[in-house]
Amino acid sequence: MANVLIVDDSSTVRNELNDFLSRNGFRVALAVDGQDGLSKLRQDPGIRLVVCDVNMPHMDGLTMAEKVRSELRNTAVNIVMLTTENSPTMKERGKAAGIRGWIVKPFNGPAVLNSFKSLAGA
Repeated sequence: MANVLIVDDSSTVRNELNDFLSRNGFRVALAVDGQDGLSKLRQDPGIRLVVCDVNMPHMDGLTMAEKVRSELRNTAVNIVMLTTENSPTMKERGKAAGIRGWIVKPFNGPAVLNSFKSLAGA
């Protein structure tokens, strides 16, 4: 059972995050887009933190976050966006969907490690 779900269409980003988080004691699941992310969340109720890109094919990260709250009725999972997007409009949409954090790429693991541990209950 994972406690962190990484949702990103870039295999490089998924692998980098997976390696870093796994080395730091997290149990990680991976998803390639928002649809896959929703499926993984349905399958694994132990996920406490989702680290998600915004721009992905099939379903973007903000739509996925909205569906986590509305369709899955999951308000317990913490969602953090990791993206190149930095527009106030997108951030407002994320806030409305219950996003707990917005990190602009590139990923700086050591800078967010303690926050991720807290959000994931690790």
